[in-house]
Amino acid sequence: MELLYYVRLARRNWLLILLALVIAVPAALAVTANTPPKYTATISMMVYSEDREGSLSTAYQAGMLSQQRVQSYARLLTSRRMLDRIAEGGDVRRLQENITAEAIPATVLIRATVADTDPVRAARLANALGTGFPKLISEIERPISPGRSVVRVTMVDPADVPTEPVSPRPLVNLALALVAALFLSVGSIILRDRLDTTVKTHEVLRLTSKSSILGTIGYERNARRQPLIVRDRGRSSRAEAFRSLRTNLQFIGVDRQPRSLVVTSCLPGEGKSSIATNLSITLAQAGWRVILVDGDLRRPRIPHYLGIEGAAGLTDVLIGKMALRDVVQTWGEPGLSVLPSGQVPPNPSELLASQAMRTLLGQLMESHDMVIIDAPPLLPVTDAAALAAICDGALLIARYGRTRREHLVRAVELLSSINARLVGAVLNFVPVRRSNYHGYGYGYGYEPGANTEVKTPVGV
Repeated sequence: MELLYYVRLARRNWLLILLALVIAVPAALAVTANTPPKYTATISMMVYSEDREGSLSTAYQAGMLSQQRVQSYARLLTSRRMLDRIAEGGDVRRLQENITAEAIPATVLIRATVADTDPVRAARLANALGTGFPKLISEIERPISPGRSVVRVTMVDPADVPTEPVSPRPLVNLALALVAALFLSVGSIILRDRLDTTVKTHEVLRLTSKSSILGTIGYERNARRQPLIVRDRGRSSRAEAFRSLRTNLQFIGVDRQPRSLVVTSCLPGEGKSSIATNLSITLAQAGWRVILVDGDLRRPRIPHYLGIEGAAGLTDVLIGKMALRDVVQTWGEPGLSVLPSGQVPPNPSELLASQAMRTLLGQLMESHDMVIIDAPPLLPVTDAAALAAICDGALLIARYGRTRREHLVRAVELLSSINARLVGAVLNFVPVRRSNYHGYGYGYGYEPGANTEVKTPVGV
C-alpha cells in the first residue's frame, strides 16, 4: 500500500520529474564539454632480492624479503623525495595528486599510474618514474659497508603514449546526471509531501476531523464565474456531487435528524458559502422546505451568489427593527427561502449568541424542514461557535491542498468544547479526472432524453 501511494505521488508530479530529467541532459553535456580530457600512462615494476649463496633457504628468504618490501615501496613511489627527481617545473604537489601506486596482491609487482591532460607528458613522467625509482631504492637499501643493495627494483612494462582519454566519459556523465536528477526530484517530492500538512485525501480528513465524510466537491474552472448548480439545468458533475451530499445528509442520525445546520470552515476561502448555497438549492429541489440564512455578519456572500438584495435581513430582525416576514426572500423554482444578513453590525458575536437569535432559530425550524446557516470561519472569530452551540449540527468544510490538519484539529476541539454536534465534513475543490468524478452521473447516458438502450458487446 505504501509503494502504491508513492507511485501515485510520482504520477501526480510527473511534470516535475520530467523537468528535472530534461535539465539534467544539458547540465551533463555542459560538464563534459568544460572538463579537460585526462590521459593515464601505466608502468609495472618488480621487486626482487639477490640470492648470492644459491641455496633453497636463502632463495626463500629473498622472496619473503621482496614481498615485505612491496607495500612500502608502493608508498615510496609518491613520496616527495621521489617526485622531486621527475617533477617538471617543480610542481610536486600537482604531480603527487595525479600519481597512484598499488602493490599487486600475492606478487612482488608494483603498478604505478600517472594522469595528465597531455598524453605524451603522462607517458614521459611514468617512464621517468620507472627509471628513477630503482635508483632511489638502490640508495635507500645500500648497506653501510661498501657493496650492492640486497633488494632491487626493475621496470617490467614501460608506459606507452595513451590514445584515448579516461575522462570525461559523456555516456557515464549523462547516466549519472539522469540518476541524480531522478533521485533529487523524487526525493524532493516525497519530502514536500511529508512536510505538507494540508488535507488531500478522504482518509486524512476523516481521521483528523473524527467524523464522517459526507461529500466531495470537485474543482471546476467555471465554478468561480457560475458557482450555482442550476447552470446547464443541473446536469453538471458539480450538481451530482451536491445531490450525493444531500443524500448522505439525509442518512445522518435517523433518530436524530438535524433540522438546523451550520456550514462553516476553519479559515476563509475554503468554499463554505458556495456549499451552503448549493446544498440549500439541492434540498429545495428535492421538495424540502429550506431556508438559507446568511449568518456571516462580517463578510456576507449569499446575496452575491443568489443575486438578491441584502440590505435588510438577519441583523434587522435580531435588533427588532423589522419583522421576519418582511426580510425573507424567495429565490428560484421551486422556491428557496433566503434570509440575508442585512447591515454589518459592530457586534456580530453578541448578536448571534443572543436570546433573540435562539428565538428566531426556533421560529425558522417550526416553519421549515431545514435551516441552513452560512457562518463565518471557526478559527478567526467566535461567531460560528456561537451558532453551532444552538443548532442541531455543524458541517465542516475543508479545502483540498489548503486546509491544514492542525487547523482542523483546533476547529474540532473548539466545536467539542461547546458540545456542538459535528455531523460530518466535506472536501472541497478536489482535482479529479472527469472519468473518475462522473461515476454513474452525466456523460454515461443517464441524462434526460438520452438513449438508455445498452448494447451487448460481441462475444458476451
